Amino acid sequence: MNYSRRNFLKAAGISAAAVLSGCAGRLTGPAAQKSRPNILMILTDDQGWGDLSVNGNVNLKTPNIDSLAGEGVVVENFYVCPVCSPTRAEMLTGRYYTRVGVTGTSEGGERINADESTIGDTFKAAGYATAAFGKWHSGTQWPYHPNARGFDEFYGFCSGHWGYYFSPQLEHNGRLVKGNGYIADDFTDHALDFIEKNKNTPFFCYVPYNIPHSPMQVPESYWEKFDGKELEMRHRDPEKENIEHTRAALAMCENIDWNVGRLLEKLDKLGIADNTIVIYFSDNGPNGWRWNAGMKGRKGTTDEGGVRSPFFIRWPAEIRQGTEIPHIAAAIDLLPTLAELAEIPIVGNKKLDGVSLKPLLLGTSSNWQDRMYFSTWNGRVSVRTQKYRLDHEGRLFDMDADPGQRKDVSQKHPEITARLKKAVREWKDETFKPVEPRPFTVGHPGAEITLLPARDGKANGNIERSSIHPNCSFFTNWIDENDSITWDIEVLTAGLYEAQIHYTCKRENVGAELELSFDGERVSRAVKNAYESELKGKEENHVYMRESFVKDFKPMSLGTLRMHGKRGTLRLRAANIPGNEAVDLRYLTLKYKGK
Repeated sequence: MNYSRRNFLKAAGISAAAVLSGCAGRLTGPAAQKSRPNILMILTDDQGWGDLSVNGNVNLKTPNIDSLAGEGVVVENFYVCPVCSPTRAEMLTGRYYTRVGVTGTSEGGERINADESTIGDTFKAAGYATAAFGKWHSGTQWPYHPNARGFDEFYGFCSGHWGYYFSPQLEHNGRLVKGNGYIADDFTDHALDFIEKNKNTPFFCYVPYNIPHSPMQVPESYWEKFDGKELEMRHRDPEKENIEHTRAALAMCENIDWNVGRLLEKLDKLGIADNTIVIYFSDNGPNGWRWNAGMKGRKGTTDEGGVRSPFFIRWPAEIRQGTEIPHIAAAIDLLPTLAELAEIPIVGNKKLDGVSLKPLLLGTSSNWQDRMYFSTWNGRVSVRTQKYRLDHEGRLFDMDADPGQRKDVSQKHPEITARLKKAVREWKDETFKPVEPRPFTVGHPGAEITLLPARDGKANGNIERSSIHPNCSFFTNWIDENDSITWDIEVLTAGLYEAQIHYTCKRENVGAELELSFDGERVSRAVKNAYESELKGKEENHVYMRESFVKDFKPMSLGTLRMHGKRGTLRLRAANIPGNEAVDLRYLTLKYKGK
């Protein structure tokens, strides 16, 4: 059996025509007069290929997302990276993430090199209004921040994951703000406002939702449907599956679907749906062992199930609805594809790894060449051609005959195996670029405030993170005057900076004196006000939470520090701890005040 939607549904006894006919029919009337198209790109986080009803999963219903399949084009074999930040890097740059400086998912490893151009740069240069609402995960400080990478408007968080989904602290164009309601709903609200304000000008609206990534928190109205629900479709190795995790993930996917419906409805109401390109895909395979059409692997693996994503693209004015494309494609193709569809030049002069899919989307390709797409994570590399996958251990699988990767055919096809192994070696030699340790930048001319989260700092002495996962963590257990927190920074603009911490402090620990120093300059201030806050997320979690719980933190100024334009260690220590501890710390911010 083949894992294309049509073949899977046929094998499952479900009519593909029936499914797709239920998806089509939203759009009526003639196509709008041709003009430069708007772009609405929706990216989900940890949603597997199988987490949609249009792909045959009867455990949930996703009619709004499914409608994109019926009204647009389905790219059946679309590939992303095994984890979050690499996929974002490839989508943003059109280049393999191993080329562009991305080495990890936290502590600076998620940053795209500053000399790379992005899809935001390209559309902004062409006169588009550009915005991103959601999870950025490609750098926090300028020049890595979304506002520095071609997106005029940003609302969300720059970290790899967030610890609380109900009115959490977020940021808006570099400033910390408080969210409003469930996080995916909030991101959608901001995207709707942006679309409304820019309805008469071309826009590029990027909505990277952060669900169904853990923590598994979802509004009660969605959870009620799945609480205790018997799941008809299970993972191919059901003993691996955590049913509660699956239920929560599916509930979150239905929330995504509702929000996608809100976005599509807005386009319809504004009369701009016909000339808006809508794209929907996910950043990696599912974040749990759940039904995924029998594919091998999940998030973090380079097997089919870890890197195959749903992909739908709708443009009623130009793309024939109900089209299915079997050719392999990938996130690296989105920049060249969208630029060519919009007929705008690509910013930057670096060679792209992606290719434009326009001929496939418009049905003008008569001789599409077979290609290879390489997947890598943690030193493991797999390569996919149209017919075969060579896994990281050198085993070969015929993906047409054996899409579940159960039978190694490398001995049967030694020439193909040797050719693909050689291709992997050559690809690694070409694209695996060493990345020197990079400091966190302070005082970029484009940013008035530099945000240095605990995630980017280093704990010294007894100080501990609130979780082994740095993203959205805070520092705690600051019990000794020899303890300190340090950041490896480079000051891009010398001058005076107002330093501010975001802290909690128990009443009995008031009086702790904190000192911030850099290159011989220092400033210090005693904590005069207690501020205590309860941890959030415990009651809302439906599954054990690996990420850090969060709490509210209070800002406090440490004074003004003169910082020289150089690289060095920024150190925060407690010169005096009169109680049992100093403070818990979430952020340090530095605001440029002038020379």
